[in-house]
Amino acid sequence: MIPYIKGKITKQAHVDIPEGCVEEEMGREGFFGRYAHLFRSEPPTNWTRIEGPLRPHAYDFNKVSGIMESPKNRLTYFENRDLKISFFSITSEMNSFFRNADGDDLYFVHRGRGEVETDFGPLSYEEGDYLLIPRGTVVRFLPRTATMTLLIESSSEFKFPEKGLLGHHALFDPAVLTVPEPSTPPSRIAKASEYRLDIQRVGEITSVYYPNPPINALGWKGTLSPWKLNVREIRPISCERYHLPPSAHTTLVAKNFVICSFLPRPLETGDPGALRVPFYHSNIDYDEVIFYHSGEFFSRSTISEGMLTFHPQGIHHGPHPNAVERSHSVERTNEIAVMIDTRYPLHPTQIASKIEIQDYWNSWK
Repeated sequence: MIPYIKGKITKQAHVDIPEGCVEEEMGREGFFGRYAHLFRSEPPTNWTRIEGPLRPHAYDFNKVSGIMESPKNRLTYFENRDLKISFFSITSEMNSFFRNADGDDLYFVHRGRGEVETDFGPLSYEEGDYLLIPRGTVVRFLPRTATMTLLIESSSEFKFPEKGLLGHHALFDPAVLTVPEPSTPPSRIAKASEYRLDIQRVGEITSVYYPNPPINALGWKGTLSPWKLNVREIRPISCERYHLPPSAHTTLVAKNFVICSFLPRPLETGDPGALRVPFYHSNIDYDEVIFYHSGEFFSRSTISEGMLTFHPQGIHHGPHPNAVERSHSVERTNEIAVMIDTRYPLHPTQIASKIEIQDYWNSWK
């Protein structure tokens, strides 16, 4: 469809914004659908007060206290009918086994290293790893150092996005994925008279006891398995003359939500008129959550490692004041963050309020 062109504009999105204007993108279907670029005289985040629940939120996961002895003790902070966003931390070997019958579990390792035993064999893990555990897979964590993870539970399967014109090896070559290989003995748990397997179903736990460790497979084959992917294996795409939308950084897709990885990459240095920071946008069809893992988040002030932001659909977001000016003095990003965009509204749980940064909405002033 040929776009309408009215008033004071730039024909190339995110480049050569007219003097005295800021650009806002109103997009449908997560930057894949119809759009409008509005060239405003003032930033749409130039608010003085916000009354009501529809405001930007931020949470400090560094304040999460308590150790979870098993994934069954995960703490859920956001949820809707498609997913739950939780936090899981562990410091010592699990003395039982766990199976999630409610959904696939995607762990992002924020801190720590160790090993997770699975039905398919063990996987070692370290900071920056995505660990995908398919629904129904038995696991047992064996941390070597204190381990903290962001945990996304999906009611549908996680899949890789279509790469289209970029080809099969864009972002990362599938050959870099690590899958488990059975070990002997399959489980390293201490010998006992019985072994407990905790099964989560509809949010409730059923404990099943066996005379042998539940992890006992000597081999496996097929197209379904756990896997590991470290963010250093992801090679983000970029354009030196145009700021790509967040959808260009999609790592995984599921029913009604996507996972994106923001990683160190070159900035848009090939055109002096090109934006180098995220443009103001009202992504009206999706809620946006970003977990900040490491680095310098130059488009966000007051945000540091281990924090999480939540921008609900219906209210604008974009760079903090002075971020555009600061971006002119750097040529690369130096940040690692995980974004979760959800088609249906996310609902913060009661425990989320305990770690919320109450005045985050005020940080655009």
